[in-house]
Amino acid sequence: MSDQSPVTEQVRTIYETTGWSAVGGVTCDAQAFEDLRGAAQSYVSKCRLRVLRHLPKRGHRLLDMASGPIQYPEYLEYSKGFDTRVCVDLSQRALDMAKLKLGAHGEYHLGDFLDLSIAQVDAVISLHTIYHIHKSRQEAAVRKLIDVTKPGGTIVIVYSNPAYFVSALLSPLRKMARLFRPKKSEGKTLDTIYFDRYPLEWWKRFADLGTVQILPWRTFPARAQRTFFPNNRLGGNMFSYLFALEERYPRFFAAIGFYPMIIITKKTET
Repeated sequence: MSDQSPVTEQVRTIYETTGWSAVGGVTCDAQAFEDLRGAAQSYVSKCRLRVLRHLPKRGHRLLDMASGPIQYPEYLEYSKGFDTRVCVDLSQRALDMAKLKLGAHGEYHLGDFLDLSIAQVDAVISLHTIYHIHKSRQEAAVRKLIDVTKPGGTIVIVYSNPAYFVSALLSPLRKMARLFRPKKSEGKTLDTIYFDRYPLEWWKRFADLGTVQILPWRTFPARAQRTFFPNNRLGGNMFSYLFALEERYPRFFAAIGFYPMIIITKKTET
């Protein structure tokens, strides 16, 4: 057996048991990976809506690869102009939660995307998904996303940047800290979920299939936001200023930020 299947099973198990369980209406995934504080609310909402800019206003089918439960209100906006939102996920719990929100507007597929047969779609979103696929399978996953998209359609992927500037600055300190930190348990928790990514230059390999654009989605992960931005008026103003800078200097913030947004527009047939 290859090392691919255990990674898929690990992710499936985590989200079938822990990830999408909720306390007070907030999932464990959101508690671990999102900044839920009041000061960040407007900023994170505007960042999520950046995806909407690159989707067609109207269409027949929108593929949401690893849809999860569609847990934020902004996520629902992505498919309002489409007849059908095609949800693919490893977790039945996630699909059941998504169905409560979408009903007949959704089409639901359980399983590994690379093993599923999906009819052609007008556009694709894949948020925080590709870097949880084994690194050796990520190219195949992206090429399949492009393949199932109609010519001229758009694929929007929120990925992670290994050149994130805070990681680069703190990397020596983290390596030193690991020498004195006890090893984590081998249990399947959100802290141990598989995570690996390629440098941003890697995305150039898909230029044979369409135009590739890299823009900022968010500069900091939630943990850094909670560290650097206070939860008060000052923090809210800092978030507003950060968003304005990301909008004005997208190439710079895509290059140094934690979460870039990859937009691939599939070539039209000649």
